Parts: sequence; C-alpha cells; structure tokens
Amino acid sequence: MEATELIEILSRGEDSQHQFKVDITNADSLAGEIAAFCNGSGGRIFIGVQDDGSVRGLSGADIARLNQLISNASSQNVRPAVNPVTENVPHPAGTVLVVSVTAGVSKPYLDKNGVIWVKCGADKRRATSREEVQRLFQQAGLVHADSTPVAGLDAGDVDRDYLDDFFRQQFGVPVAEQQQPLPQLLSNLNLMAQGQLNIAGTLLFCRAPQFALPTCIVKAVAFVGNDIEDERYIDSRDISGRLADVFQQTLGFVSANTRAVQGDGGINTTGTPEVPRIVWEELIANALIHRDYFISAAIRVMVFANRVEIVSPGHLPNNLTIANIKAGNSNIRNPILASFAAKLLPYRGLGSGLLRAFRAYPSIELTDDRTGNLFRVRVARPDARATMEETYIMDIDYSQESNT
Repeated sequence: MEATELIEILSRGEDSQHQFKVDITNADSLAGEIAAFCNGSGGRIFIGVQDDGSVRGLSGADIARLNQLISNASSQNVRPAVNPVTENVPHPAGTVLVVSVTAGVSKPYLDKNGVIWVKCGADKRRATSREEVQRLFQQAGLVHADSTPVAGLDAGDVDRDYLDDFFRQQFGVPVAEQQQPLPQLLSNLNLMAQGQLNIAGTLLFCRAPQFALPTCIVKAVAFVGNDIEDERYIDSRDISGRLADVFQQTLGFVSANTRAVQGDGGINTTGTPEVPRIVWEELIANALIHRDYFISAAIRVMVFANRVEIVSPGHLPNNLTIANIKAGNSNIRNPILASFAAKLLPYRGLGSGLLRAFRAYPSIELTDDRTGNLFRVRVARPDARATMEETYIMDIDYSQESNT
C-alpha cells in the first residue's frame, strides 16, 4: 500500500471494513476484532491511527511487538486459527501497521472463550440471536435453512392429494403404492426428520405453510408512480401457500400489472409482454428458492411505473459476487428446495437462470446489499405511449364519465 492510498482511506474514517487503533496490547481484544472480520466480509485494522484518522505512528519496537501479538492472537486466540497479512506503511507522521483479514471460509470464528464476534458498523459485537449464529453456520455449509425442523408440524399436515399428484407425475404411482409409511417416505425425501417436517417439506407440500411460517410469503404491491412512499397503489396482495402456488400467483401478479405491447397486431390480439415472461419466471423462482429462510422477512415484489423490483431476504451466500453469478456461478443456499424446484417450477438450476433472464432482457440491475442483508433485482420497464400513472388516471376519468 502506498502512502497516498493510506491517506485516502484514513480520510474516509472507520467503517465495517476499516478499523483504527492507536495501539493494541491485549491479545483477547485483538482476537475479537479478527474473528469479527472473518465472520463478515473481511477488512483491515490500521494500528498507529487515532479514531479521527490522524496518524500517531509506530516505532520499530512497536512494530516488532505488534507483529508477535498478531501472530499469537490469530493462531492461539481465534478458532479456527487464521493467517492475517501485515504491512508496514510509511506516513509523514510515522509508520502505520496495516493488518489485512480476509473473509473466512470456515465460519463461525470464535475467540478462545467460545464467543462469536460479528461486525456492527465500525465496531464489533457478540452474536446473540439464534438466527444470526445459524446464518454463520449456513455460510460455512454446515447447516441449511430448508432442513430446519418446523415445530408442531408432522406428516399429518401434508396435503395428501397434492403429494399424490406429485408422485404420479414424477414416478408414475401414487403414495399409497410406495409400500412404506408416509413419515418414512418423507424422511427419505429429506422433507422430514425425527417426526417433524422441515422448512422445505412445509413450503413444498404442507396444506397452509403460512400458518407455521408467516414470513415465508410474498408481499406484492403495484404502485401508481415511481416512489415507494407513494400512498396510491393499483394492486396489493399478500401471496401465500405452497411454493409452487406462490410462484404462479406472483408471476400472475407481475404479468397483470405490467403492459402487453400491441405492436402491429390487431386490436383484438393479446399483444406481447413488455418484458419477456421467461424473465419473471427465472427471477421469481430464484427469489423463492435462494432467499435466506433464517431471516424473518417476506420477499417483496414492487411494480412501479418505470421498473419492477424483487427484494429477497439475505445477501449472496459466502463469497459469491454479482460478477460470479453473471458468469454462471452458483452457490445453493437451500439444496432441498433446489432439488424439488426443478420438478415443480420452471427452474433448471446450475446458475443458468439469471443468464437466461439477461439474455432475454438485458435491462436488469442486481444489488447485493450486505449491510441491509438483502438481494435486490431491479428490472427497468420499457417506455410506452402512456405511463402507468397516466393509464390509472384515464381509467378513473372513464369510470366517472360512465357513472354520470
């Protein structure tokens, strides 16, 4: 790192990836900082720097002592052990020791007392909630949300007719001809364990999943204009039910609240959707299958006059980036749901869905919001002769005229 880069970073102040320390003497405290960076997206610790970004500098003896302290803390006080990189960067006011910590691949990382630390803005804090700890295990591939048991649900809550239809379509025979008890059959399909349905089994085959999982729904709103603060809306629904039903209803909501372009067809022709249907199929399926089910929040679908937004709980898993997924890479957060989705939805997996969506309609913007812990897809709507707001106003005027 050059001095100019150091000065520029320090001028921006502390944040979730840049921590300033005048000095460090306590290995336990340092281990907590390192563990928090490992449990997040990585970061740097700048030693020899005041909280306001001014440099106090370090002596040669300070640097030797700190390097030894960093080595001891990262290997003995962090579990599993990590290997941060240190760099001595010259500054007009003195040398700054920069400690670079990469995002860990074996989360969660703990200190020697078994405490899990996470970043909270520029500071660190203990991970306290069960969901937060579960997400760290999820990122390490040690646990998956869709395999989590749902309290109070068992094989009796499964819609037998729906399950029978599924078996006939997939295997050519109904459930009754499987010659094994239903609980064992569901266990073999990874939909149940120890007498309880898991999240995947509930969402796929339960009669009314929303009663046990009230946040596993889609909140859909079609606004008049372009702002979410606008109190006027055209349509609003809470879409619930089995995963395949939620998919179809959400697809229908978006299709009903976006335009069909007439083109050169006659007045009685149905027209062509302004955005190809395959785009909505791929984006909605991805949102339902890959959302983070450890987060108690609904998927949001918002239709604006100039765009459609699909917001999923949970940022991209592990070190997956937008550039990765645009290149066709994938990281399956919910493997049970993904395996059944290919049988119940127009979903092919293998990281190909977004590629098909972009190929059919390139005006798609992706945002991986790690601070807000969400993933946003924004699809720009094409220009038309009348905006949605104008169409809405015309409908009102026509209705008023017809009543007079």
